[in-house]
Amino acid sequence: MTSLTQRSSGLVQRRTEASRNAADKDRTSGEEDDETRRGDEQDDDDTGDSKETRLTLMEEVLLLGLKDREGYTSFWNDCISSGLRGCMLIELALRGRLQLEACGMRRKGLLARKVICKSDAPTGDVLLDEALKHIKDTQPPETVQSWIELLSGETWNPLKLHYQLRNVRERLAKNLVEKGVLTTEKQNFLLFDMTTHPLTNNNIKQRLIKKVQEAVLDKWVNDPHRMDKRLLALIFLAHSSDVLENAFAPLLDDQYDLAMKRVRHLLELEPEGESMKSNTNELLWAVVAAFTK
Repeated sequence: MTSLTQRSSGLVQRRTEASRNAADKDRTSGEEDDETRRGDEQDDDDTGDSKETRLTLMEEVLLLGLKDREGYTSFWNDCISSGLRGCMLIELALRGRLQLEACGMRRKGLLARKVICKSDAPTGDVLLDEALKHIKDTQPPETVQSWIELLSGETWNPLKLHYQLRNVRERLAKNLVEKGVLTTEKQNFLLFDMTTHPLTNNNIKQRLIKKVQEAVLDKWVNDPHRMDKRLLALIFLAHSSDVLENAFAPLLDDQYDLAMKRVRHLLELEPEGESMKSNTNELLWAVVAAFTK
């Protein structure tokens, strides 16, 4: 009886110890997962890509163009409207929603190829979904150049005016307000009142400016295909929207000259040739071709 009791107590003790070991292992595993998760979150925070502050290409271009205190873009900038439409096309392409039609046996040029809807899954962004619906529902398909003009309302055909996306800058600014980057105010301009969106979170804009500066200075790779596609598109479209200078304004003269020299190097690339290389996005280069032709 005594030996049975001892064996039972020994069994209970071993089970208890095994349970304790298993619990310790689970706790250790859980702590490692938490550390990994915290590390991922830290990486996101360091790069400015946390969910709260992740910006679309359109929002980044607009943010570069906005005057910090006044809260509006320059009245003399007539390029940003079409630039923002180009941003939408590239954003949809990078998210896997759009692509160019096959080039065919005759090897059509980028600007002659039609834009095809690859997926109509919602993006979660109202402007992008609106543009995607227009492109999906349009038959026959249109080219990149045509879509930039149609979405901007730059068409003489009254039957195609419904493609125009209205109040794009205001809607993008409201998105930035919701993300805590801008705020909303009313300003009086003698004859009329205007809603403005002054900068409220300078850290996000400074991170954006630093990212653009580093791409053509400290982190310059001298090969567009080794650059992040989104960052490459941002440089091209910020230039096309006439807001890239704002990112380079704080630089010293030598740094500014070097940055502009490298931007000119990118602008002198041949989109047709670049689009044929591996690991590229043809629609991105088609938009570049539309603005640099």
